[in-house]
Amino acid sequence: MWRAAQKLLPPPPPMCPQTLVLTKDSMFLKTPLLLVLIALGTHVWTIQKEFVDISKNHGYLVTSVEFALAQFSEDNMEEHSYKLLEVGQAQKKETANPGHLEDVGAPWAQRWTMIFLMELTLHCTICKGESEDLNSCSLQEGPGKKKVDCTFIVDARPWLSQFFLLNSTCVQK
Repeated sequence: MWRAAQKLLPPPPPMCPQTLVLTKDSMFLKTPLLLVLIALGTHVWTIQKEFVDISKNHGYLVTSVEFALAQFSEDNMEEHSYKLLEVGQAQKKETANPGHLEDVGAPWAQRWTMIFLMELTLHCTICKGESEDLNSCSLQEGPGKKKVDCTFIVDARPWLSQFFLLNSTCVQK
């Protein structure tokens, strides 16, 4: 009976010892991969972890300031428009994967971002609404004049025409 049961079972698979053979050719193909990984690791290590001071004429900063001012004007409930008087401190940091956006699987150009921190002084004009050209608007004068100091943090991806206002704080002077 034992022999009859053995005939019904399939034969066991042959036992093959698996050996790892490293040749010059296999190591040669892995060397470029190792070098790429080292280069990427070094690049990620050098990404700015903190804000650093930048020129107030930095091209992407200028665009980010314009975006922050547009957001301020859009959110402002006052009758009169505000005009930029001065850019105080301007700082930037770069990151490869911002935590506030769910784009981890997105292409590199969408994940890379510059975050600008800027201190702006704004002055209220005599112009009402957004219909008038702010460059030709005079500033309010006298005891009723209004000035505000604002700090904006903008996530900028100008190569994709994407800007996000992360934070804004304004204090009237």
